[in-house]
Amino acid sequence: MTVRSEPLFLFGPGYSATALSALWRGPIYGTVRSEKSQATLERTQIEPVPIGEKQAVFDRLEGAHLLVSAPPSDVGCPARLMLGDQAKRAASVTYLSTTGVYGDLGGGWAMEWSPVQPQSERAKRREFAERSWLEAHDKVRLVRLPGIYGPGRSALDRVKAGKARRIVKPGHVFSRIHVDDIASGLQALISSGAVGAFNLCDDDAAPPQDVIAFAAELLALDPPPEIPIENADLSPMGQSFYAECKRVSNARIKAATMWRPQYPTYREGLSAIARQMA
Repeated sequence: MTVRSEPLFLFGPGYSATALSALWRGPIYGTVRSEKSQATLERTQIEPVPIGEKQAVFDRLEGAHLLVSAPPSDVGCPARLMLGDQAKRAASVTYLSTTGVYGDLGGGWAMEWSPVQPQSERAKRREFAERSWLEAHDKVRLVRLPGIYGPGRSALDRVKAGKARRIVKPGHVFSRIHVDDIASGLQALISSGAVGAFNLCDDDAAPPQDVIAFAAELLALDPPPEIPIENADLSPMGQSFYAECKRVSNARIKAATMWRPQYPTYREGLSAIARQMA
């Protein structure tokens, strides 16, 4: 039996987790909190498991590869809090975290052995959740993700809607990854049996304003004007985005699994999405 034919349990079947389900060949279960979300999953290959039916959750978890993508609250990861010792029923645990746990590196490289020094409250919650999962199971992989984009959630959509801004902070770069590459990377990691921390990103940390300009070019639209960061009137979320600058390395997952991104830069990723939109 290959890993791909074993059960997969999605705690929080969101954008990234459901992308993996398209590649998985075994049974797939996903938690739901409402009748609406249950109806949505019933139209997919994912079997919905109501979060309130704890015994059903525990039973479906038995021998499955657990993928946790639900965001943590100020009291911890909801999956960790709910499952407790029952998490040991899983064959392995994959926790989707964020490269935000590295904090600001002044444009330097974030490696898995780099010290974690989260600055934002969101990143601090993720780092706490990471530690709690390492204590919960002996086969845990922490997958640290940068900015996620894909169909319906990309610079193309923002430019087309007239909501994109080209904010310029000299020297600022940001790593990102296409959702399809998240799916193939997660599949490769789970299949390999590798555990520990892994950065999952593309090969090119790039200035955000360049991404917007390229998206506008693909749409044959004029790019929005450049705005110096001091004139940008950023929200607290935007301020935290520009407060941290780092380049994220994907060397470890490549070495451990032979995975390579289908979209090594935003150019290939956005070009593929533009073709789908045409």
